[in-house]
Amino acid sequence: MNTLYHYPLSPYSRKVRLCLAEKKIEVGLVEERYWEQDAEFLRRNPAGKIPVLKMNGRMMADSNAIFEYLEELHPTPALLPRELDARYEARRLVGWFDDKFYHEVTTKLIGERVYRKVMGTGYPDSTNVKAGARAIKYHLDYMAYLLEDRRWLAGNEMTIADFAAAAHLSCLDYTSDVDWNRHEVVKDWYAKIKSRPAFRSLLADEVPGFQPAAHYADLDF
Repeated sequence: MNTLYHYPLSPYSRKVRLCLAEKKIEVGLVEERYWEQDAEFLRRNPAGKIPVLKMNGRMMADSNAIFEYLEELHPTPALLPRELDARYEARRLVGWFDDKFYHEVTTKLIGERVYRKVMGTGYPDSTNVKAGARAIKYHLDYMAYLLEDRRWLAGNEMTIADFAAAAHLSCLDYTSDVDWNRHEVVKDWYAKIKSRPAFRSLLADEVPGFQPAAHYADLDF
């Protein structure tokens, strides 16, 4: 049995979960309190990060490396385009969301509102929360710009770039930190990806002590 060691509101875990589900790869989920850095977890991944996928008798870490492995092992349905330039664009946008968006938005909002309480590291820093609330507007504007003449973020095919973006935004949607009315085109994009069967298990996630937003699991939000 394949096993994914994850945390429900980890965007990197969610990205891999979406890939596994889209490719119809069965996997058991084990919630990992990775911040505790216990010896057993560090044996799985000495870097102390999630997700970690146990598959084919080996432990695999790093969400992007896991994705590339899955894409080569199960190329259908493809989450990378065939054309070289389109593949570059998809990978570029994964980097955008997993680096720039993560540090400017995810850590400032989910990190302060949820992770601090769960990890027992104190109260939210209001300066960070305000910075994240400002930054997400810029990122939503950028997504709207991309979607003006594209069906999906990286082009006219759904790719790993869409899953990377949706992984971060779905975490923020859990705490109602996304203004979906800012751009109708972004809201429509999220509605399309949210309605996919691969997304269903994410909508059932719950974090003790934090109730999801009322619209979180609503497909007609």
